[in-house]
Amino acid sequence: MIRLPDWLARRAALHPERPALIAPGGRWSFAELHVWASRIATGLGAGGLRPGDRVAILAHNHPAYAAAIHAAPRCGAVLVPLNTRLAPAELAWQLADSGATMLLHDDAHAQVATGLGAIPCLSLTSVAAQRPAASEPGAAASLALDAPHTIIYTSGTTGRPKGALLTAGNHWWSATASALNLGLHTDDRWLAVLPLFHVGGLAIVLRGAIYGMPVVLHERFDPAAALAAIDDEGVTIASVVTVMLQRMLELRGDRPLPPHFRCALLGGGPAPRPLLETCAARGVPVVQTYGMTETASQAATLAPADALRKLGSAGQPLLPLELRIVTADRDAAPGEVGEICVRGPMVTPGYHNNPVASAAALVDGWFHTGDLGYLDAEGFLYVVERRSDLIISGGENIYPAEVEAVLLAHPAVSEVGVVGVPDARWGQVPVAAVVVAAGHAPDGALAAEVLAFCRARLAAYKCPRSVHFCAALPRTASGKLRRAALRAQLISSDE
Repeated sequence: MIRLPDWLARRAALHPERPALIAPGGRWSFAELHVWASRIATGLGAGGLRPGDRVAILAHNHPAYAAAIHAAPRCGAVLVPLNTRLAPAELAWQLADSGATMLLHDDAHAQVATGLGAIPCLSLTSVAAQRPAASEPGAAASLALDAPHTIIYTSGTTGRPKGALLTAGNHWWSATASALNLGLHTDDRWLAVLPLFHVGGLAIVLRGAIYGMPVVLHERFDPAAALAAIDDEGVTIASVVTVMLQRMLELRGDRPLPPHFRCALLGGGPAPRPLLETCAARGVPVVQTYGMTETASQAATLAPADALRKLGSAGQPLLPLELRIVTADRDAAPGEVGEICVRGPMVTPGYHNNPVASAAALVDGWFHTGDLGYLDAEGFLYVVERRSDLIISGGENIYPAEVEAVLLAHPAVSEVGVVGVPDARWGQVPVAAVVVAAGHAPDGALAAEVLAFCRARLAAYKCPRSVHFCAALPRTASGKLRRAALRAQLISSDE
């Protein structure tokens, strides 16, 4: 078993005064953040957390959240970040499925957390109440690279989310691979506006400690604040999704970004080519990435030097990850579309509590992503579609099967199909086509009732923007829903 020193503790020993975390509430050096993490770990232990336990966290981005990310491994615990946008029923299911024995929450989610009533709750505010002194001693255990570090739930085609298990080694190799591609500069500062419950936000916090690099953390995305962080806080790298970048460009206008800003990592699905062309014309350094929760963030990222030469590409697989494109029975030829498969030390060892999904995804060491893409003659990846039925709205993944399962529970819904339609602001939004059950009238009142039923059971971003009633859904001869035909039908009806 390979072990590494606790990343944050090592940085605190090597560079105690170097800034580690910058947020609207203050600044923390590596020494301060190290002691703070140890203090939180002590509080978690006093609250009953034991080695091997799983601790869930339900909170907005906050410096204490970042400290808690480093604290959980010091207890020997596995961290389960929860999406703050989920409905209580969804949160309760993830708590039960993960086997979490403690729920750590911020003040904004105290009522929701205690209302779940499943496990003991601990206030993040109270456990991290005092700002630590750099002189206060703090102990930290080493990290076993094959030990479970995180369980992050990602939507699944079966209608239930899957808990992707990520080890300390997955995170370590992901950080190492990214650094080999982007390089590390002595003045680097990484802006974290993605939620820390997403693998993209979590990865930034971990990389800050691994690299010895300051992380500039915002509670939520605000285009003006993000631009100010680039201008005034010296941010050199930012991770964003398409809708975020669009809003920043709209606000910035023709005014160029400062020369120290070297990279905007653009994820959350294939980027619209006009957006990339606009960035190129304005001199905004943008590189596309391709990744997922199951690869601990990036799997492929376009190198900055290739940003213009390979416009639209997600780059090459990050060393040491291997990537192949597979058709039904063979590896695809250059330019031929097939399923993207990956193998390497940053790939999840499987899904928690779900051996069937693990066995289906991991075949002979290769993780089958379900995404479609192709490699050009130089080995650069182009993503054609992020899972054929996946809806990506503002960077959030929405699986139609999960939404359909909720809608079918309504007594007036006989059949339903959910697809994503283009949206100028969010890229895509979900809409539903419903065949009503006998005895119900397909009118506006029923549409409102169905939408309210959905909102009570799902996160708001997953709920259909509209309900369209139809006599029948387009299906194949075998009865399979023809999503492409349904999508075209719904788009046509709105024109």
